[in-house]
Amino acid sequence: MSLNDPNWGRGSRGPQGPGGGNQGPPDLDELWRNFNRRLGEIFRRGPRGPGDEPPRPPSARGIGGGAGALALLVIAVWLASGFYIVVEGTRGVVLTFGKFSQETQSGLRWRMPWPIQSHEIVNLSQVRTLEVGYRNNVRTKVLKESLMLTDDENIVDLQFAVQYLVKDAKDFTFNVRRPDESAMQIAETAMREVIGKHRMDAILYETQVDVANRARDLMQAIHDRYNTGITVSTVTIQNAQPPEQVQAAFDDAVKAGQDRERQKNEGQAYANDVIPRARGAASRLFQEADGYKQRVIANAEGDASRFKQVLTEYAKAPQVTRERIYIDTMREILSATNKVMMDYRGAGNLLMLPLEKLLQQAGGSVNPTEAQASQRPSTEPPAPEASPRSRETLRNRDRADR
Repeated sequence: MSLNDPNWGRGSRGPQGPGGGNQGPPDLDELWRNFNRRLGEIFRRGPRGPGDEPPRPPSARGIGGGAGALALLVIAVWLASGFYIVVEGTRGVVLTFGKFSQETQSGLRWRMPWPIQSHEIVNLSQVRTLEVGYRNNVRTKVLKESLMLTDDENIVDLQFAVQYLVKDAKDFTFNVRRPDESAMQIAETAMREVIGKHRMDAILYETQVDVANRARDLMQAIHDRYNTGITVSTVTIQNAQPPEQVQAAFDDAVKAGQDRERQKNEGQAYANDVIPRARGAASRLFQEADGYKQRVIANAEGDASRFKQVLTEYAKAPQVTRERIYIDTMREILSATNKVMMDYRGAGNLLMLPLEKLLQQAGGSVNPTEAQASQRPSTEPPAPEASPRSRETLRNRDRADR
């Protein structure tokens, strides 16, 4: 018989009657009627048909068998309620009469049914987030949590977020009554302590990352002290600013501070430009002075040595040495001038040798002012002898002429 036959499950309708010849499956309606009749016999509530025999009182055996089957069914359902599933990334905590019994790993697990044992599932892979000072958006502020006092006695409006994981299911479940609320209070307490040790300018513009790291370490230390079973992963400062009531005044103070820093930087740049130059000039002058000192000392030593040599030669030949000194002196003096004054003997007049004209005729370049001065007649009286050495030289020449 095909499964699509509408008479399937109702027995065969052949000549032998329903179910005749054991051809096909049993009649489900007949089985259901038999089941209801037996239950009615047990509880004395079975319907009486026109051809049925009068009901007989149930026997103790029948009553015991039905109650036992029902009890077994209830026990089976009660025992089956002890099965539970622990998914990957979570832990099961089994409690026996409310006391910790064991911690189970992922998979299909069984415990004693309630009220003997119960279980709780703790997610260890879920990253939980706390929002301190705001809710869902930094514009939705909670001033009771966000206003904090800094080290320089200023008030800062700070919003930050804390992300944490559960590392120990037992501690998270039993050591803290409300772990999420405790984590919130610990985060707020740690951040207030860290903010109280920093200045407001540093919090707003310089050390927000350092403040977040310090607060995270302090939060983790508090959690470890209380054995909450929580690991703080990150602390992020979402917003830090002065209170709205003093925002304008604080902006003016910030601008003034920036102007001060700018002027200090400009002054430092000017100093960095001027000081090296001054130091270089001072070093150059010092080196020039040292060079001048060495030159003067060397010239003095040279002059002293030359004077000693001349003195030695003068002691050997005074006359020759005097003449040689005179000649060298005159050559040194006359080499620096282009005019020569000559005193002609016997006439008493001072003659001028026009060397400028001679040099100009020879092709030399002479200053016009000096040329005009050379053409003017000299009316100056003869200069007196400069030194006794000159007079001595003239006497020697007169003696030689005689």
